Amino acid sequence: MTDATTLRMERTFNAPAQAVFDAWTSEEVLRRWWHAGHDWETAEAEVDLRVGGAVRVVMRDPRRDVDHGGGGIYTEIEPPTRLAFTWLWDDNPARQLIEIDFEETDGRTTVSFTHSGLWDEEAVRSHEGGWGNAFDNLARTVEVRAE
Repeated sequence: MTDATTLRMERTFNAPAQAVFDAWTSEEVLRRWWHAGHDWETAEAEVDLRVGGAVRVVMRDPRRDVDHGGGGIYTEIEPPTRLAFTWLWDDNPARQLIEIDFEETDGRTTVSFTHSGLWDEEAVRSHEGGWGNAFDNLARTVEVRAE
């Protein structure tokens, strides 16, 4: 897979690694944040957290009344430092791989995210926007706020 079809992002969250890892692996928490628009919702989230187990997410764009679903198989699970799974969108046969590394320092967690196997450079740009919004949602879900 070439760099032209691979999206790499890094984001630091004000939360411990275990909390951020759990947000990627809990059906309940996934429903709160995994969607590509700030006003979207996650209509479905399924997790069978074991190597060879399935993950599935369906996002809903309420303005267009359209679902965007996909899923894959877990290939690596190393709580709370690494997670990897294959990915296929329901409407696209391109086989992809999502790899996430979690590194905690002083209660803050940096996520190094790689989504490889995207079908073209436009798909990389589109996914960058969607994942950026999802990571904003994730931050609101997991970050510890000083009151």
